[in-house]
Amino acid sequence: MRDLFIQGSYLAASVLFILGLRSLTRPDRARRGMQMAAGGMLFAVLGTLVNHQIADYRWIAGGLIIGAIIGYPLGMRVPMTAMPQRIAISLSFSALAATLVGIAEYHTQIQLDGAVALGHAKMAALGFEVMLGSITVGGTLIAAGKLQDWITSKPMTFRGQNLVNGGLFAGLLGMLAYLVANPAQSTVFYVMIAGSVAFGLMLVLPIGGADMPVVVALLNSYSGLASCATGFALGNVILIISGALDGVSGFILSLLMSKAMNRSFSNVLFGAFGSNEGGKVASTSEAQAVNAINVEDAAVQLAYAQLVVVIPGYGMAVAQAQHQVRELAELIEKRGGEVKFAVHPVAGRMPGHLNVILSEAGIDYDRLLTDVDDANAVLQRADVAMVIGANDIVNPAALDDPGSPIYGMPVLTPWSARTTMVVKRGMASGFAGIDNPLFYRSNTVMLFGDAKRVASDLVAEIKGMEAGH
Repeated sequence: MRDLFIQGSYLAASVLFILGLRSLTRPDRARRGMQMAAGGMLFAVLGTLVNHQIADYRWIAGGLIIGAIIGYPLGMRVPMTAMPQRIAISLSFSALAATLVGIAEYHTQIQLDGAVALGHAKMAALGFEVMLGSITVGGTLIAAGKLQDWITSKPMTFRGQNLVNGGLFAGLLGMLAYLVANPAQSTVFYVMIAGSVAFGLMLVLPIGGADMPVVVALLNSYSGLASCATGFALGNVILIISGALDGVSGFILSLLMSKAMNRSFSNVLFGAFGSNEGGKVASTSEAQAVNAINVEDAAVQLAYAQLVVVIPGYGMAVAQAQHQVRELAELIEKRGGEVKFAVHPVAGRMPGHLNVILSEAGIDYDRLLTDVDDANAVLQRADVAMVIGANDIVNPAALDDPGSPIYGMPVLTPWSARTTMVVKRGMASGFAGIDNPLFYRSNTVMLFGDAKRVASDLVAEIKGMEAGH
């Protein structure tokens, strides 16, 4: 009866994981998908708790309490704009858990059963698990630090770094092969763990902040594969299934993000993207003139526009301006205009980030243009392209400056609209650290200020125009 309950729980968990992952493909189903995935995790935990291998529940109870204490604030209090770094920290926890399970299993097998009973196949699974888990721990800590600005987001490089990293990784593979042949060599096992953490740190340090979304997705894949290896080592079906889902989906996600940025994996991992080398450094308004306007003039243009395309960016998410932007869109449409939202695939640091924020504000999914080519076609007939807190994803240098670090990346083209209206705090550069020629184009007007305050002022101004009539 116990085994039947365990297998039934694992089956239910697997189905819910798959359905939840499928629901995440659309923002309007994302909340339901997360609820299904959470339900699947509940079934997985319940099935594991009745396993006959658990002899003492005290440590488990303590772990559940500590996990709830840590997890609740991470889920409820961390703002949406900090989700990328929160995800990176969560990956550190999951990878650390897989690593510690592997270490405990290795230690137990060596102490109780000996190296012969451990076996070469199981040693291969355990070794792969702890190596990949340790790499993920080191890498995600650096990724979270770069995203949260605990450490510089610029690439940290030194001469011959790729050669050093390649040599270290080859050494790790060599130690893993040696352990498979000689499982009793515990010193080599722990040296491999330390080397794997160091490799994870050195792998992410030379990568710039602009590429952190791809890195986090790739590390998520590593974490999933480590969990999958844990499942093989322990003979746990649910770990194999969930780890495989996590690993494959994370890898596919990183491929899609690289494609959206028109960059290869090797370029992401070894190209030091995010530095100023090879591109223009950010200039100031003293070097080039910009056409700044006030809220009153901007409100008139928006109020009488027939088609407005809003291009949100990370700055809008930081300002939490989505509700005011939705109200502004409703006012424009009330006056007979049409409003669309063009969301770049890598906008907001993480894919789907701004889709979710806009959906949270009540903006219908059918008003979102999530394909770059489709959005650019609509922008060509727009009266106003309103860029709110976006920078690199609307940079013309990606199309016409071969010397730019972002050259070749698909970008939105707000300059093809009749008027480009840029809402921005100042003239700071984006994550790529380069200047944006869009700001100095003849049909671009700059509306400086906090996105939330600007959107509120525009709403008030248009309402005032209606009251005046």
